[in-house]
Amino acid sequence: MIKFVGSFATVESLPKTQFPEYAFVGRSNVGKSSLINAVLGEKIARTSNTPGRTQELNLFNVDDRVLIVDLPGYGYARVSRDVAAAWAHRLQKYLLARTQLKRLFILIDSRVGPKETDLELMDFCDCNGILYQIVYTKKDKKVRESNQVELSHDNHGAMAAEILFTSAETKMGLESLRKIVGVK
Repeated sequence: MIKFVGSFATVESLPKTQFPEYAFVGRSNVGKSSLINAVLGEKIARTSNTPGRTQELNLFNVDDRVLIVDLPGYGYARVSRDVAAAWAHRLQKYLLARTQLKRLFILIDSRVGPKETDLELMDFCDCNGILYQIVYTKKDKKVRESNQVELSHDNHGAMAAEILFTSAETKMGLESLRKIVGVK
């Protein structure tokens, strides 16, 4: 059974649990909440057509075994620079503080490829030994930018070797994510 634990404005307000956490993050409008819903098989994460709607740390308890964390997006969102900077600081604080974090899934829109903000987050994780995995979303859509940066585990020490390709619409790649997270 999947339960919404709550939305938390600060890292300090997150509940102390023994459950392993798997967090999803990406640029605004990458399809993060849609992918979480597809992986969990329920419409539990709030989706929107407006970038930047997820503004707090949203936790979901899966069968009292695993926590899924829906983190606020970064990049394009209609918020002030101060708010965007506060979100970035909170993300870094979360990544450094949550010892139960087993893996960070960095979602990248396959139509546009990795952007500077994605690469900066990857560098932060590499420098701090935070295990992450690249997940390309919207793989069922047409590529918009042909000169995309190619990512490789060879250049990123904390990155999982396998890069996942997914589509929340067609269900492509969901089984791989479910297996990593340990949900059915």
